[in-house]
Amino acid sequence: MDKILLKNLKNQNKYTKFFQKWAKQEFKSSPDESKLMENLEVISQNIGMQEGLYIACFDYRHLTLAFFTENVEDLVGYPSSIFRKAGMEAAFTMIHPDDRPELFRFQEIVFKAFHGLTLKEKQSFEFSYTTRWVHRTSKEVFWMLGRVKPYFIDENGNFAMDLHVIVRLDHTPKISSYDWNYSYVKEDRERVVVSKNRPSDQPIKLTKKEKQIAGFILEGFSSKEVADKLHISVNTVGTHRKNILKKLGARNVMDMVKILASYDF
Repeated sequence: MDKILLKNLKNQNKYTKFFQKWAKQEFKSSPDESKLMENLEVISQNIGMQEGLYIACFDYRHLTLAFFTENVEDLVGYPSSIFRKAGMEAAFTMIHPDDRPELFRFQEIVFKAFHGLTLKEKQSFEFSYTTRWVHRTSKEVFWMLGRVKPYFIDENGNFAMDLHVIVRLDHTPKISSYDWNYSYVKEDRERVVVSKNRPSDQPIKLTKKEKQIAGFILEGFSSKEVADKLHISVNTVGTHRKNILKKLGARNVMDMVKILASYDF
């Protein structure tokens, strides 16, 4: 069965064609690349201690999976041999078909945004996504949240490898399909966050009090707990939350938390 699946993936080249322009960049190798791969093993061992977390590293030079944690096999029903041999094809195959168009659109956005930045800004670049995976045999659909950073930026400033840290969500999010955002820190140290529902790259400017409240929200405190900590009324906290939502262009609290997770306080 694995050989049949592998043959089909190899013949279709259905998904990696969207990344051909990435692979056509003039990449420069790094003398520290072997060390980078060794570090992935260490990261894997540390994350392996936390149930429900997965890591993967895409290599855009070869359109392969340079690294992934073996526990993903139990989650999606694809044998690890398929990921080693088919790389990106196997990874994209397990994405819900309704999410793939937005995934590929987002990759185009990321590619354009990343290469418009200075090297210093590129080093602060990161993005996140929420998407559905489908189990190979049971066809069970479940939601996953991923946080991604460039893992290897070569001397030419090319995005050669990335690093995904992924977790399965216990509850269905209030979205209907693939969702995303990306962020980076400008040369003047201002954080820029762009999301699917806030597609412009305008900086986010929160007041000192809004930053305080946003930090508490990320830590999971309720409005009453925040009010008690800051010695203000619950209504005042509610007003600040509404202002934060508006400034972030977030639709709801979950969307706000996802964007804030990429924000430096």
